[in-house]
Formats: sequence, structure tokens, C-alpha cells
Amino acid sequence: MDTSISTFEQLKDICISKDKKIYEVAQENMAKDADISVEEVRAFTNKSLFAMKEAIQSGLNSKELSLSGMCGQDCYKLQNRFKTDMAMFGKTFEKVLVYALATSEENIRMGKIVACPTAGSCGILPSALVAVSQDYNYSEREQINALITAGEIGRIISNKVSLAGAVAGCQAECGVASAMTAAAICQLKGGNISQVLNAAALAMKNLLGLSCDPVAGLVEVPCVKRNPFMAIHAITAVEMALAGIESKIPLDEVIDAMEQTGALMSPTLKESSQAGLATTRTALEVQKKVFGN
Repeated sequence: MDTSISTFEQLKDICISKDKKIYEVAQENMAKDADISVEEVRAFTNKSLFAMKEAIQSGLNSKELSLSGMCGQDCYKLQNRFKTDMAMFGKTFEKVLVYALATSEENIRMGKIVACPTAGSCGILPSALVAVSQDYNYSEREQINALITAGEIGRIISNKVSLAGAVAGCQAECGVASAMTAAAICQLKGGNISQVLNAAALAMKNLLGLSCDPVAGLVEVPCVKRNPFMAIHAITAVEMALAGIESKIPLDEVIDAMEQTGALMSPTLKESSQAGLATTRTALEVQKKVFGN
């Protein structure tokens, strides 16, 4: 990947000066760095898109529990509920929630998923992208454009902060996934460069400090159910950005704050399962049941 664009300010300046979208700049740079054609970059991206859709379908059709027994049937329960009681926010909202759970549960069953940017946050981007594309008839080409946009957001963030809960907490996983998703959906809905970056900033800054405290050290609780929440969070950011609402703090500075927050966060809240939800009475009972004494 091209390392010459290391900030969102640089990305925005290039997009404006060349009159190009984020995905156009990103795919050209990826092609140049990998010494392949733009068409090959897009074909590779399409494989990821296909894998995301496969994971959703597999998750929708399974009730298999994880090895721990903690997770695996929430998607089934939600699908059953929506058969008789429509969600308050409508069909697209239903799909986003169900698809996010389907993908995240497929991950805990050790199924094939796309880490975007991590396995623990794998349901956020696919659920929003696929659901919105289905209900608003966006083409495969437009979906690929959105996915490349999301990838560029994640790439630039990763230049400054490692996208790992063990380094910066879940803000670096589900938080970044939500920012990537906001950018992707904003691109899909026709947002301009400023709106796309504002959507990502609005999503990211409201998730600063999100801890990573998995019960029994497994990427299941609260991780699985966190995915649908963060997907809806991203769409909220898009609606605001498309209305012209701006993040008062630019995205680059939001990422600076994220880096600082991660550094200040206690190691006990960064994937070590030594605090937070992981050390509640119920969580410790679950851990004992799963792993014994």
C-alpha cells in the first residue's frame, strides 16, 4: 500500500486537486505499489466482498454454538422476532442487525470471514454495506468503490495506531470498523470527500476509550453483540454527515486522541481480561465453567 499518504488532510488535498474520489486515489496507489492493474485491485476487492456475503449467508443459516457455548444463536433469535414483529426503524435496520450478528457468529464458529479491520469487528462493515446495497439497489461496482474507501480509512488510521485491542482497546477494533463503515456508506450514498471524512470522524470520536475486556479471554462476549451496535452507530454518523453536520475535531486529530487514549488506557482493559466485564462475578463463573479451575 502507498505510504506517501499518511494523513487524512493529505488524502483530502489530493482528492480535491485531482478531482477524484477516495477510492479512485486509493485503487491507483494500490495498483502502483503492487505493480498490478487497477482492474486487478478491484477484482481482489470483489473477492473480499463475495466472502463477506458468503459469511452473512452462512451465519443466517446456522444455530451452532461456539465451543464455549456462550454465543451462536442470537442471530436466529433476532430473525424469528422480525418474522412477527417488525423493527421500529424498518427493514434496512433489521438487516443490518441480523447481518452483523450472522457474520460475527460465523467468526466464533471458526467460519470464513473477512477481518475488517479485525476478526472481532468483522460484522460491522459487511452488515451495513450489504444491507444498504440491497435495499437501495447499489451495484457491485458501487459496493467495491465503498469497500476500497473503507480500506483507505483503515489504512491511514493504522499508520498511527495498531488496530488491535491489545494495543489500544476495542476503540482500535470495533471503533475503527465503525469509522470505516461510516466512510463506506457515505461514499455509497454519494457523499463528497468532506462528508466521507466527517462521517468517519463523527463515528470514531464517539467511541474513544472503548475498552477490550472479553469474558474468559474469548472474542465472544461482549464482542459479538457489539458488532450490530457499531454498525448502526456508523449509519447514524452518515446521516449526520450527509446533512452537512461536521465533526468539530478533524479526523486526523481524532486519531491522535485515539492514540493518546489507547496509551493511557490500563493494560487490564486491553484484551487481557483482567478488568471490566471480564472480571464480573458472572464472567468469572463462565470462565470457570469453560476452562475449569
